[in-house]
Amino acid sequence: MSNDDEKIRPDSSASFEEDICIHIFSASATLLGVCLTVIGIIRVVITSTHVNTFADDIVACGAVIFMLCCFTSYWAIRARSVGRMRRLEKIADTLFLLGLCLLAVACMFITYAIV
Repeated sequence: MSNDDEKIRPDSSASFEEDICIHIFSASATLLGVCLTVIGIIRVVITSTHVNTFADDIVACGAVIFMLCCFTSYWAIRARSVGRMRRLEKIADTLFLLGLCLLAVACMFITYAIV
């Protein structure tokens, strides 16, 4: 076990990572709700216009990634060791960026399907 794993969280450097985890948690939970709303809207548009797109599938993958990001960032907030918290924060951060990229790709599909 490394030195970081043995430290308990009341460290001042750990509070910065905890703040980041809280922001990642709240933003990813919000974007999860946005993904679910967008999927519903896309399904309504698809049934009314008969234009099929992969955007709802991509947004659904993004929703799963944001859900995993929520779980990972919450786990990081609850972690007792600084080392574990930092590893989980990096995973949550990577998942968050991947989810954002998927939403950007879905926006491109939506834009070109409507035009």
